[in-house]
Amino acid sequence: MRISAAQRAENEDRVRAAMDRLLRGEVPPGGRCDIKTLASEAAVFRTAFYGTRPYAHPRVEFEHRLNVMREAGEIPDPREARVARLKAENTILRERLAKSEQTIDELTDFRSQALARLAAQHEQIIRLREISAGTTRVSHFPALRTTVIGSCS
Repeated sequence: MRISAAQRAENEDRVRAAMDRLLRGEVPPGGRCDIKTLASEAAVFRTAFYGTRPYAHPRVEFEHRLNVMREAGEIPDPREARVARLKAENTILRERLAKSEQTIDELTDFRSQALARLAAQHEQIIRLREISAGTTRVSHFPALRTTVIGSCS
């Protein structure tokens, strides 16, 4: 079915208005910032955006503008922005988890070493006590008598 030039211009205006809304982030619930949603918002058949169809050039423009925004770090689709934010957060949390696991491993090793040292020191204390218990007799040497030499009376 052929459409008139006026209808085509009106459709193209709707496509451009829908394109601007989507690129500003005004994505309808359940939609995305893509050609399917663009066609739905403009009330145009999606197949008209492909090949040599009448709205192929607005599709190319839309995809170009969308890619430029993505390269600049702007994500017009709130759902994609949320996915990107969650992926970044997931990466950070995985790094923190790996760091925590490494710290736990280091502390576990330190605890094992400390317990081994304490056990060795305890064994040494017990051994020294046994040794000292066996030698409780202290030998006293006789006191030296001092005699005064050279006293003639």
